[in-house]
Amino acid sequence: MPIRDSLEDRIALVTGAGAGLGAAIARRLSSDGATVVVSDIDYSAAQYVADSIEGAVAIAADVTEEDQVRSLVEQTVDRFGALHIAVPNAGVGAVQPIAEMSYADWRKITAVDLDGVFLTIRYAAPAIAASGGGTIVTISSITATAGSALIAPYAASKAAVKNLTETAAVEFRDHGVRVNAVLPGFIDTELVTTARPHFETALGLPAGGFDDLIASKQGRYGTPEEVAAAVAFFASSESSWCTGSSLVLDGGLVASLF
Repeated sequence: MPIRDSLEDRIALVTGAGAGLGAAIARRLSSDGATVVVSDIDYSAAQYVADSIEGAVAIAADVTEEDQVRSLVEQTVDRFGALHIAVPNAGVGAVQPIAEMSYADWRKITAVDLDGVFLTIRYAAPAIAASGGGTIVTISSITATAGSALIAPYAASKAAVKNLTETAAVEFRDHGVRVNAVLPGFIDTELVTTARPHFETALGLPAGGFDDLIASKQGRYGTPEEVAAAVAFFASSESSWCTGSSLVLDGGLVASLF
């Protein structure tokens, strides 16, 4: 069996890494050899994860604030001399019909889920190019592939992230920066756990009904580690001819809708 591709001597930055997918991604990239910067708006959460990863450092940043994202990238390069891998993972969500949603609620979610990805790419891509090249792996969602009732700002942002990924891939290809997206289905994270009862209420499902729906459509909830493995693939040289690509991880959920 071939040895897993090593990320040794690679410097990786993961946003929203204080818990959930981000924490799993940070740990996987480290296990593959990368030195990881764990970033989160909650510094204590970022530090907790960084403490569990050899050689990792924590840097607090709000991805909706341009100055903080610029500083995050600059601090990473100043500390380690380079940046090779960036994963704009920070994300939030809420379950609410469009007709009941305020503009402030819409902007709060899109500011993180879309603007934060743009800002991370905007500052990370030139730094990666200056470091000799590397990869950016965005976290989109299967909700990017079709209308998704009750989560309009989240789904719209994830669709935009997919398109932004493809656009960035074209713009940065000749600068040695590959940009790819992972599109997870429903993953067993706090974000999904918190949303379950709201989905059940909005859809008129009994307690536990959302879990039954997921079981029928994608078999089970995915794990953060499965998403992290996909990110690690795009971060490695095993995906050297992939850019502008989208990898769906949903246990067959999208396929089951047709």
